Amino acid sequence: MSMIDPKDVVVIGGGFAGLSAAVALAEKGFRVAVLEGKPSLGGRAYSFQDPDTGDFVDNGQHVLMGCYTATLDFLRRIGSADNLVFHQDLEIEMLAGPGNSATLRTAPLPGPLHMSAALMRYRHLSVAERIQVVRGGLRLLAMRRRDRRALEKMTVTALMESLGQSANACRAFWFPLSIATLNDEPRLSSAALLAEVLKRAFFSRRRDSAFVYSRVGLSDLYCTGARAIIENAGGVVSTRAIVDSLDRGEDGSVACARLRDGRRLGAANFISAVPPQSLTRMLPAEDGADPYFSRLAELGDSPIICVHVWFDREITRSAFVGFIGATTQWMFNKRRIFERHGERHPGYLSFVISGARRLVDSSNDALLDLVLADLCAMIPAARDAKVVKALVLKEKRATMAPDLRSHQLRPGTVSPLKNLFLAGDWVQTGLPATIESAVISGMAAASAVAARSTSLQAQ
Repeated sequence: MSMIDPKDVVVIGGGFAGLSAAVALAEKGFRVAVLEGKPSLGGRAYSFQDPDTGDFVDNGQHVLMGCYTATLDFLRRIGSADNLVFHQDLEIEMLAGPGNSATLRTAPLPGPLHMSAALMRYRHLSVAERIQVVRGGLRLLAMRRRDRRALEKMTVTALMESLGQSANACRAFWFPLSIATLNDEPRLSSAALLAEVLKRAFFSRRRDSAFVYSRVGLSDLYCTGARAIIENAGGVVSTRAIVDSLDRGEDGSVACARLRDGRRLGAANFISAVPPQSLTRMLPAEDGADPYFSRLAELGDSPIICVHVWFDREITRSAFVGFIGATTQWMFNKRRIFERHGERHPGYLSFVISGARRLVDSSNDALLDLVLADLCAMIPAARDAKVVKALVLKEKRATMAPDLRSHQLRPGTVSPLKNLFLAGDWVQTGLPATIESAVISGMAAASAVAARSTSLQAQ
C-alpha cells in the first residue's frame, strides 16, 4: 500500500447510499474509490435491459415521491433530473373486484387539504368511514408530534384499533398504504414509521405527494451520472470488487479493505454502504463483538417479489392500480407510465408483492400463476390476453424489517471505529427502508467523513 492521503476515502457498496456518499465527497474534493461486489452498480435498486423486448426492467418497482427531497437533489446534481416525470396530483386506482373501482385522487388545494379531499371522495369507504379515516389521520399526526415513543411501541394493526378504524377502512386504505411504504405486514410493522411516511408524503405540501417516475431504467437513472462525477474528480469505481475483510491498523482504526482478489486498499476513511449482514462479515472479530455491531445480526429483513409480464395486447389504460383483497398488491402499467406503446408487446405490466415471506420460496411458475389469477379476477379483460413473456424477480432481503425492535437496533452513522462510517437505508434515519432513507444516510456519512477530515487538519 502507498502513503495514505487524508483525502482518500473507500466506499464499499455501489447502491443509492454508497453512490450518494461518494458523489458528495467527490464534490468536496475527496478522492473516492467505490467498491461494488456485483458485476454492475445499483445494489438492491438496479435495472437491466431485457434482450427480447428491449425494455429496461427494474429488479423491483421503485417509485419516488415529491417528498424525496434528498434523492431528487442527488439526481439533479448528477444531471439526471430530465429523466424524471412528475405526476403532480396523486392518483391511485384501487380495484376490489371487476368493475368495483375507486380512485384516490388529490384535489388542487394546498396541503394537507389536498389529501383530505382525496379521502372524502374515496368510494371504497362509506361517508362515515371517510370521516373516520380523516380523523384517524389527524390523531396519528398529533401522536407523532407529542409522543413518538408510544408509536414506536405499537404495530400498525394495534394503532388502527386504537384509532377506531373499521375493518373495511383498514382493508381498503390503511393496510395497502402501510404495506406499500413499509414493505411488511401491518401486524408486524411499526406505527411510528407509518406516521413518518404519512406526514412527509401525504399530509404536508401538495407537491410532496406527487408520484415521480423515471423515463429510464434505475441503473441509467443514477449509476451512470454518479460514476462520471466520481471518476471526473479523480476517483475510481470498481465492480466485481468483493471486500472480504476490513483490517485494523495499530491505532485501532481501519487500515485497509482486503479484496477477494488479494488487493489491499488503504484510505484515511471508510464508508460501508452494504447490508448489515455483509458488514458484519467484513469486520475484525474483536469489533464484531462490540454491541454497536453485534446487534446488527438481530435486524430482520423483508422480501419483495416483482413479476414482469408482457401480453400481446393492452390490458388496461390505468397507469397504477392497487388490488384490494388479493395476494398481488400493485400493478404498474409500464407502457402508460413511460408513455411508450410497443407494437410487438403493447401490454407490459409489472406486479408487486411486498412483505412476501410466505411466498418468496415458491417456484417462479407458481408465482406467475398466482399473479395472473389475481389479474384475471380483478380485470376480466386479461383472460383473453396471451402471455408473450414473463420474468419473476425475488429480492429475499429487499429491505430492513420495519418491526418494533428496529428502532433500537438501527445504528447511527458514526461507528466505534473512528474512521469507519455507515450508510444504507437500514441506518437510523427515522424513515423506513426506502431510497430516500438510503440517500439521506449516504449524505450523513459523507458529512461525517468531511467533518473528521477538517478536525484532523486543524490539529
